[in-house]
Amino acid sequence: MEPASFPEWQRRTCLLLGDERMGRLRRAHVLVVGTGGVGAYAAEMVCRAGVGHLTLVDADVVQATNINRQLPALHSTIGCSKVDVLAGRFRDINPELDITVRAEYLTEDDMPVLLDGTHFDFIIDAIDTIAPKCRLISEAWKRHIPIVSSMGAGAKHDLTKIRFADLWETYHCGLSKAVRKRLQKMGPKRRLPVVFSIEQADPQAVLLVDNERNKKSTVGTVSYMPAVFGCYLAQYVIEHL
Repeated sequence: MEPASFPEWQRRTCLLLGDERMGRLRRAHVLVVGTGGVGAYAAEMVCRAGVGHLTLVDADVVQATNINRQLPALHSTIGCSKVDVLAGRFRDINPELDITVRAEYLTEDDMPVLLDGTHFDFIIDAIDTIAPKCRLISEAWKRHIPIVSSMGAGAKHDLTKIRFADLWETYHCGLSKAVRKRLQKMGPKRRLPVVFSIEQADPQAVLLVDNERNKKSTVGTVSYMPAVFGCYLAQYVIEHL
């Protein structure tokens, strides 16, 4: 594919990656499940890199407590569907983008249907609820769909301690521990690339809650930490596509 066939806004990326790689990105379909603090930034970075097909899945609407760290969260978008806000934003970045949004909460049983319904070249897992997260990973493994997962970014603030690793080699991460334990019960152990932090979570930043769906606690966060987790995920996907 000739450089002239790429729109002007993609020329700088093309200069770095080359025509062939840009063509691969244009043809690729990436699924992003969870578009909160981490997933939305991951989705935007793959969009800006030139991925031509995106599917976003998230049931949540923007809340005031999201504004400190989440890409779609503004005072003007409170109450709006996160995936709808992002879809409008991403079409403004890439008018040729083929984007599908599903504003729904996926249960464990929904994962096989989701993955069988469309061909995906890569999956970004930014789910923060254990059961559906592990089922998505397990079903991706069964179908040999490449997947990269985010572990816990909450209650941490040191960017220099973010790492890529295999899930089974992570430490100082409560979400990683819970995911490992559940996946071990679901079948043979397989490699899972993840983004995590070796920083110890601050126990003072964890608050138990009883009024949020699928959450037993809420954690303190800072603006940059989930965004950088998302950028790590996007880098992995872009390099491997």
